[in-house]
Amino acid sequence: MTDDYEELPLPRTALALEALRHAKRIEYPAIFNHSLRTYLHGRAFGERRGLLPGRDYDDELLFLGCVLHDAGLTPEGDGDQSFDLDGADLAARFLTERGMPADRVEIVWDAIALHLHHDLAMRKRPEIALVTAGAALDLGLDDPRALPPGHAERVHAALPRLHAAAVLHDTIVGQALAKPHKAPPFGLPGELVRQATGAAWPTWEELDRTAGWNDYDGYRPEG
Repeated sequence: MTDDYEELPLPRTALALEALRHAKRIEYPAIFNHSLRTYLHGRAFGERRGLLPGRDYDDELLFLGCVLHDAGLTPEGDGDQSFDLDGADLAARFLTERGMPADRVEIVWDAIALHLHHDLAMRKRPEIALVTAGAALDLGLDDPRALPPGHAERVHAALPRLHAAAVLHDTIVGQALAKPHKAPPFGLPGELVRQATGAAWPTWEELDRTAGWNDYDGYRPEG
């Protein structure tokens, strides 16, 4: 299976290759290709900022965070949390069962769990920040000019997009429609559900009144 990716600069440790095979087995092809592009974009983004694998960060950890970052969008990873947390938990189980030390597992867990929180993740260590950067670049959420000239074209030739953004959207929304608690208001999954269904989220005041705290009873704004 790995012969299909010989031309790509992926880490070739036993654990990295096992994670690659696992992701290939459980993920939709569009999501799998997105996961590998996330690694390649994240690594290229880092190199343009002077961050080199093996010197400034652990390349295996970056790869594991990238290749497993959307594992929550699979039947195997579809639990009762937002897909980013489900994916982080599935990755942690997978790596722990294969003997990875807990401190290294925690870095991968953080990289996956934080990848929807761009501003926060980008302030963390490179193994975490570059997962978020790579995913955002692949989905057009960050300026593609942050990548080297010609890089995206080469990556797309090796890893076709297969309608990645549309597949990710429909998978996230599909999970949330089946399990509404996976997409609470104001987070990314919740916002995608709102856009798809026209649902109206409660306001800040309505949330307070639902909780019964009555903070608005008799309140008069100053000024």
